Amino acid sequence: MNATYFIPIIMLLLIVLITQQNERAMMKKFITRKRGEERKVMQETAKRFIDKECIIYTFNSQQLIGFIREVNDGAILLDNKGSLEAVNLEFVTRIREYPRNKNGKKKSIVAD
Repeated sequence: MNATYFIPIIMLLLIVLITQQNERAMMKKFITRKRGEERKVMQETAKRFIDKECIIYTFNSQQLIGFIREVNDGAILLDNKGSLEAVNLEFVTRIREYPRNKNGKKKSIVAD
């Protein structure tokens, strides 16, 4: 095999490894930063959305959709079509009420 095939593959692997290392470092920094007072602020803010249908964005860009039923010390209890999910508050970056149009119907496309 020719060496010209190996160079792009090695470069691609290096880029993937570097981005994963950066993501882990950012996550570690994010978790340690969110201790104490900031955690309490997020908890109190999440309590305002109880019994509302919300979109919860987590650190790794995951979106969870459902009704917020309960907010405890470190978790949000989310009801998603009859199944309950517990979401760790340390990984929550954003909470948003599900958008509706002027007639009160849920929007089919949610764009950020």
